[in-house]
Amino acid sequence: MADADLLIPLRDFAIALAIGALVGIEREKKKEEEAERGTAGLRTFILLAEAGAIAAWLSVRLSSPSIFVAGGVLAIAVVLAGYAVHARAQGSGLTTEVAALVVYLLGGAVVFGFPALSVALAIATSALLAFKEPLHGLVDRIGRDDLYAGLQLLIATFIVLPVLPREPIDPWHALVPYRMGWLVILISGLSLVGYIATRALGPGRGIPLTGLFGGLASSTAVSLDFARKSREDARDTALADALAAGLLLSWSVMFARVLALVAAVHAPLLRPLLLPGLGLALLSAVIAWACYLRGAGAAAGAASEVPLRNPFSLLPAIRFAALFAVVLLFVKLVQTYLPGRGLYAVAALAGLTDVDAITLSMAGFARDGGDALVASRSIVIAALSNTLLKLGFVVALGSAALKRRVGLATGLLVAGAAIALLLQG
Repeated sequence: MADADLLIPLRDFAIALAIGALVGIEREKKKEEEAERGTAGLRTFILLAEAGAIAAWLSVRLSSPSIFVAGGVLAIAVVLAGYAVHARAQGSGLTTEVAALVVYLLGGAVVFGFPALSVALAIATSALLAFKEPLHGLVDRIGRDDLYAGLQLLIATFIVLPVLPREPIDPWHALVPYRMGWLVILISGLSLVGYIATRALGPGRGIPLTGLFGGLASSTAVSLDFARKSREDARDTALADALAAGLLLSWSVMFARVLALVAAVHAPLLRPLLLPGLGLALLSAVIAWACYLRGAGAAAGAASEVPLRNPFSLLPAIRFAALFAVVLLFVKLVQTYLPGRGLYAVAALAGLTDVDAITLSMAGFARDGGDALVASRSIVIAALSNTLLKLGFVVALGSAALKRRVGLATGLLVAGAAIALLLQG
């Protein structure tokens, strides 16, 4: 028993020392790179983590939390005194000093019984310190409109959403404000991932990568932009192959995104949807890969900047919510007065404007007891309808070479979807 009582503190102290070493190594390397003398290096961080662990251990053993608090105050005083001397000489920032205080707290947290959390936070702290340049570069890419849009998303999520009514507000019980708000935020958050990834790529990163990440935000925007770009040199078949690859990758991401939305809203619907949905995503990716191999030179070196706007600007979010409400009402009315195949017509029309809205509507329809097979087929029809619309953009705006490639790919996708739907019975 005594050995076990001894091993636990030794383990905790070892973890605390390792945390100090992890953060300290990063700070030591930074000092070497910048050729400066700092107030805290490897040894200082290890000692601070050890001080935090000892103070926490004494606080637990003596049932006196004030010991850890007093140790923290002393650590702050020492660190700030060192900063004052160092800043006067070199005019540096507070990053290293704040990291030192974090290490003291993490060392104490280990002994207080949170070793796994402390290690995770230490890794996050080291990563935050090490990725200084990329983080500053990301901030430089964020415009004021992006900042406002991000704040709007946070306000919608944590202030507006909790107070929305959770009961239906229409006679057909189709519109539940809380559920609609949650789904709008889900769509905006997913689109935000693609928007950030596309912005982070910057110019010159290549057409296929831009199509891949741009598809998370808007495959329609990618299709329009790439169709226009194909006109810049209509005789360049390598460029047409590269653009077709990027465009089809955005479509593949769109099909995969549909599956992700269904999984988030009503996972059981994935069973009938998996074959056609995954088949369309994989087939698009395979055709895109074939186009990429044909035009590898242009794809590797060509730059493309898809003109995307932040997905949670207030007006687009309101428009999507209104469209979503209209689709929900249509689905409910068809379900009530024209049960059965009427939903397919609604899906085909809705897919011309937005696949997400009909996907979420049909997932809710299946969750509330509707026919899962009808719901999955409606989603596939909407996705194909949207795909045909994007083909129309390519036909209207693209070069002849791009039209041939995308037209052939669309034909294969429609045939593949038809086979998958037939296999469903």
